[in-house]
Amino acid sequence: MPLLPFHIWLPEAHCEAPTAGSVILAGILLKLGGFGFLRFSVGLFSESSAFFSPFVYAISIFGIIYGSITTLQQIDLKKIIAYSSVSHMGLVTIGIFSCNSQGIMGAILLMISHGIVSGALFLCIGILYERHNTRIIRYYSGLIHSMPLFSVFFIIFSLANLGLPGTNSFVGEFLIIAGVFEVNSWVAFFSASSMVLGAAYSLWLLNRLLFGNAKNVAIAIKKDLSRLEFYALLPFAVMTLFFGVFPEYLINYITLY
Repeated sequence: MPLLPFHIWLPEAHCEAPTAGSVILAGILLKLGGFGFLRFSVGLFSESSAFFSPFVYAISIFGIIYGSITTLQQIDLKKIIAYSSVSHMGLVTIGIFSCNSQGIMGAILLMISHGIVSGALFLCIGILYERHNTRIIRYYSGLIHSMPLFSVFFIIFSLANLGLPGTNSFVGEFLIIAGVFEVNSWVAFFSASSMVLGAAYSLWLLNRLLFGNAKNVAIAIKKDLSRLEFYALLPFAVMTLFFGVFPEYLINYITLY
């Protein structure tokens, strides 16, 4: 779990990993920390978890704010998504240590939705890197003119990353904030700031990548998604929208266990 100050490994690991490694790291391996908190910290040591919850709230809030602000300063596309994961995992930890049903349910839903959305974003970055051999954001602009299909997928995943209603991330974030509000209203207030800061870096990234004039000097290959890439991204988009509109399918399945 990349909690502040033990988070530096995550951006470096994503930058060194291939696209498939980044997708697996974001979609599966990051969730093992949350699973450990649920099964061991909260499940076996509930009194200790309640005692240390103010400390966990503090480092999680710092992680949310620090991760979001640091995201705005990055120039590597993979580091932008990686630091946004630091912010989201801080919100997950707050939901787990709220120690009520709403917060824990929201944390589980946000872990699932983050695995879908963040994995899809890393896949999109990998597609760009395969074409242009760079992840530096200043070389990209106006991709919506040459890659309209890619732009539609990237807009869907970016809006889901900021927690737009109708996407799968919104349900988890809303339940976390509602759950922790029952415990501490100030923690809920600072947790809600993640949605505002998430909108800042997600919309900034969208604007820099997709809109404006195309930089023809840096972007020489003007090729949209291939059929294989389209069908690779399609399931992520379907799950993002389906679980955002019909979250009860996930909630009912989780409550069985």
